[in-house]
Amino acid sequence: MDQKIEASISSHFKDILDALSDGVYISDISGTTLFVNRKYEELTGLRREEIEGRDVRDLVRSGIFDSVLNPEIVRSLRPATRVQHLKDGKTLVLSGFPVFDEGGDLCFVVTFARDITILTNLNDQVALQKGLLRQTEGQIAFLAKQQKDSTFMPSFASKAMAEVVSLVERIAPTDATVLVLGETGVGKDVIAHLLHQRSPRRDNLLLKVDCGGISEGLTESELFGYVAGAFTGASTKGKAGYFEIANGSTIFLDEIGELPISMQTRLLRVLQDGEIMRVGSTSPRKVDVRVIAATNRNLKECIKEGTFRSDLYYRLNVATVRIPPLRERPEDIEPLAKNFLASYAAKYRKHLYFMDASIEMLRSYSWPGNVRELQNLVHSMAITAKGPAISPQELPAQITGRQPEENHFSDYILTGRRSLREIMQELEADFLNRAIERYGSVQKVAEIFQVDRSTIFRKIRQSRKERS
Repeated sequence: MDQKIEASISSHFKDILDALSDGVYISDISGTTLFVNRKYEELTGLRREEIEGRDVRDLVRSGIFDSVLNPEIVRSLRPATRVQHLKDGKTLVLSGFPVFDEGGDLCFVVTFARDITILTNLNDQVALQKGLLRQTEGQIAFLAKQQKDSTFMPSFASKAMAEVVSLVERIAPTDATVLVLGETGVGKDVIAHLLHQRSPRRDNLLLKVDCGGISEGLTESELFGYVAGAFTGASTKGKAGYFEIANGSTIFLDEIGELPISMQTRLLRVLQDGEIMRVGSTSPRKVDVRVIAATNRNLKECIKEGTFRSDLYYRLNVATVRIPPLRERPEDIEPLAKNFLASYAAKYRKHLYFMDASIEMLRSYSWPGNVRELQNLVHSMAITAKGPAISPQELPAQITGRQPEENHFSDYILTGRRSLREIMQELEADFLNRAIERYGSVQKVAEIFQVDRSTIFRKIRQSRKERS
């Protein structure tokens, strides 16, 4: 850029910021307020003289506003967004960004502020209306994500799950009712989703209904709907039930074993005749719905106990898919764990991977909570990971089976499963990645640990190549 132009822009820098339609708040790394533009004064009613030179934390403590971004950005070195409430009742959305100098060190935090008071009030009204709708429409949960992704496929490597998926591929194109069985957390909803995606109804929604999550008193009206004035508090226009909403598509009845016995008779009519009867109505309505049901209960035992109808069981049991627990298919642990980690790493904008020793320890655990337990554990580790490589020391005690002071990782190394070169490459790369995360740049790490930048890049790249 021409030096005269650059100098001209610099001399008019504050005037340029005053011309912006968003409020601008600039602070240094210690939290001292350096500058606010004219729009920020208009938004907050505060004058520059009142806040410039003051610590942002002091402004919070004095009640001028309830939150600031500077400390968070200084700590994380990443952009952040937050809603801020002023003492006059205004609501601002703050978008903060770190500014680095030529050496890669943080020097300023720039925060943009926008008034969303009117939008917040509208959102509150919408939330209120949604609450009213939930009271009358019930809890409708469908799998919107990947609804039209015909390439969807669960992660697995075991022969047992390959057989399950093969069975699903054969069943899905039909309109047969499917009963999905398995322990809590094995992924019954994933199989239901796959069944729907491979069916001719894939372009319509998959409506998921948690049979255990509806109060018994509301189950009939939620599932089958009601006519106007059917009972006290009923809508004057009536209401469609879940089966009518899912007409032409698929309904997934999760935890079917929790369905009250009185409703099982009504469900049987849907399966036998393709008809529903709204509460308060005298005429049936035809519905075209494919039913996928799932449970972790032993329905045959429930029949003996009198809590489940045998005729409904046989109607549901046209095609049965049994999902084995995760402890019976340890081959699936690695692809599942890596898939979950990749998903959460993308969500939190991190580079994360499991060390081989960590995968081995995950494979040796029994997973009583099945895939759901594995997913939750990976989610936790993605949030709390100290560096890119998730080592055995970062695994919880129930996985390692050892006390925190015991060094399971060193025991694993001493087993001789990997060469010394491989071990050292992984440890070096892990150390360098953690150092870069801590000091903020490769150049800084190179200076502190007296190593060439090219060497750092080469060691990290070599480690990734070995893992792939």
